[in-house]
Amino acid sequence: MVLPMNDQPQIRILLAEDEEAMRTYLARALENAGYSVVAVDRGTEAIPHLESSHFDLLLSDIVMPEMDGIELAQRCNEVSPATKVMFITGFAAVTLKASREQPRAKVLSKPFHLKDLVLEVDRMFHSEAVARI
Repeated sequence: MVLPMNDQPQIRILLAEDEEAMRTYLARALENAGYSVVAVDRGTEAIPHLESSHFDLLLSDIVMPEMDGIELAQRCNEVSPATKVMFITGFAAVTLKASREQPRAKVLSKPFHLKDLVLEVDRMFHSEAVARI
């Protein structure tokens, strides 16, 4: 495992996004920012990863086939309660449902710039590190 310059373990992100181009762009941006990313194309594919490995963040699209992001987040809460959740979506009504169903989750609305995504992820973990000091 490669450790960042501050000797902290690398933050692991499980990315669930059904659109291939979006999944590729998001994973690349997060990896370039120093995060370890496992990317899957649906919620049902994400569950075995959550059950077998530790992830610091579940980053999930909300609207996906087979299992939507909200259902995935609920399963994540059951099998890996320490994993933080962030949703990405292009649908305003879905954003409201996500806020009701997963009030502690961050919701990032499409379209967004990749640097905004990285900034939001950085904020999630930076504020936690500051709180421990």
